[in-house]
Amino acid sequence: MAEVIHCKKALAVNPLKVSQTLGAALVFLGIKHSLPLMHGSQGCTAFGKVFFVRHFREPVPLQTTAMDQVSTIMGADENIIEALRTLCDKSAPDVIGLVTTGLSETQGIDIQRVLRDFRSAHPEFAHVTVVPVNTPDTIGCLESGYALAVESLLETLVPESRCIGKRPRQVNVLAPAMLTPGDIEAVKEWIEAFGLRPVIVPDIGDSLDGHLDEAEFSPLTIGGTPRAEIARLGESIATLVVGASLNAAADRLKAATGVPDYRFVGLMGLDACDEFTQLLATISGQRVPPGIERQRAQLQDAMVDSHFMLGFARIALAADPDLLAMLVRFLTGMGAEIVAAVSSAKTEGLRRLPIAKVIVGDLEDLETQARAAGAQLLIANSHALESARRLGLPLLRAGFPQYDRVGAHARTWVGYRGTRQTLFDLANLIMGQHHELEPYQSIYRTAARKDERRSQVDNLASPATGLVPQG
Repeated sequence: MAEVIHCKKALAVNPLKVSQTLGAALVFLGIKHSLPLMHGSQGCTAFGKVFFVRHFREPVPLQTTAMDQVSTIMGADENIIEALRTLCDKSAPDVIGLVTTGLSETQGIDIQRVLRDFRSAHPEFAHVTVVPVNTPDTIGCLESGYALAVESLLETLVPESRCIGKRPRQVNVLAPAMLTPGDIEAVKEWIEAFGLRPVIVPDIGDSLDGHLDEAEFSPLTIGGTPRAEIARLGESIATLVVGASLNAAADRLKAATGVPDYRFVGLMGLDACDEFTQLLATISGQRVPPGIERQRAQLQDAMVDSHFMLGFARIALAADPDLLAMLVRFLTGMGAEIVAAVSSAKTEGLRRLPIAKVIVGDLEDLETQARAAGAQLLIANSHALESARRLGLPLLRAGFPQYDRVGAHARTWVGYRGTRQTLFDLANLIMGQHHELEPYQSIYRTAARKDERRSQVDNLASPATGLVPQG
């Protein structure tokens, strides 16, 4: 059991967390023909868009209600109604994600009431689904805002039903914020290898995976989970839930549809991958495919190859709670020692981690703890780069955002292959930091080389060559 310590500093120094608003917007970027609408100032949306574009290196559709000084004081209800009307009329989205920001939450907006006013004023847009999500950025983090949006999405789109198994090969997957588009693709292939059909909610692996599209520009998301597929989640045979942050959303889906669910802390490490694989074999009624068995054997070999570097390695890491929990369990399972663990928010799952303590704080706390404990390696997002330089330690970038590496969104962390690659990366970083030794030169070999060079000089100076050595 870990002790969770909440930092009591008056301010955040080198902040770790990203606001709930961006987490909620990320969900709607994984829904087909969708559009996130931030209720706040233009600056709130502009900064959020910069984060997404730098991380995914893709065009990101993101809209704002453009609150100004007057609407902030006098009320911004009309901003929402007009923004929704304009988007429905000009862009014709299937889904609009209406998420609040710190400005609108401080104002005290009731988005549920304003949405009812919009429906009354514009019944011609009844076919457009609007999903309201309250995401104050004074609390929580990207992960918690993401979870709130998934819960609201399921509440809005999934009707109550008891049609379990109507689609006998379909399984639902509630994907957390910690999974990259590369991870989503890997999970899809994993499930499809057993003859099952996964419906990922949300599917950023289909919308933010970096593929080129024939359309030069689209005001809506390209790819993602279709609205109609989400409405039919109750016809699946099972729901797979990854990450503790989505437990509330999973509870809501199970209550509405009765579809049984299976929950996983993460999908990294041999034990976690085996548990997921065995479940898929049970659900599908099929044996484990030879290709997956081979991937498992490759991971086992990688564990043997890297355990000399990772065993007792002193690692400091900082991340959102789900990613932190998955990495801690994976690293401690490899024999590493977690000397510093910093979370962006407090959750109940942090107490169950197999380490001494977890600090809810910022990257300054990570740097301080890592220096005091003699860490050998840092794991955090790109904001920790300066901390790593000051400490003189290698940094493995994980989480959001990663803006100084190309292809960070395409990296695969989960599954047998993802775990294997992470082992290699960790081992190489540690070896590069502590094993750069000068090659040994024998004193006898050095003397022999001097004699050889002296002999060559004498030959050049011989009468037969006619050359005179210089120097």
